[in-house]
Amino acid sequence: MKPEEYFGVNAGKVWKVLKDAGKPLTVKEIATKAGIKLTDAYGALGWLGREGKIEIVERPKKGVAFKLTE
Repeated sequence: MKPEEYFGVNAGKVWKVLKDAGKPLTVKEIATKAGIKLTDAYGALGWLGREGKIEIVERPKKGVAFKLTE
């Protein structure tokens, strides 16, 4: 499998998880719900970020979470 396909498949899984959640999720929550490794979740978020499909939500004392763009 080409890297583009690998990251693209994981990006699709992450996008679906964020769409279904309807709220910001941490990387750990995303990886768990998508059934992928944490490192793969980071790669997928990078892919979605490059496409402008996610937003980073900084939550004081809770860390960073991600959500789909409006």
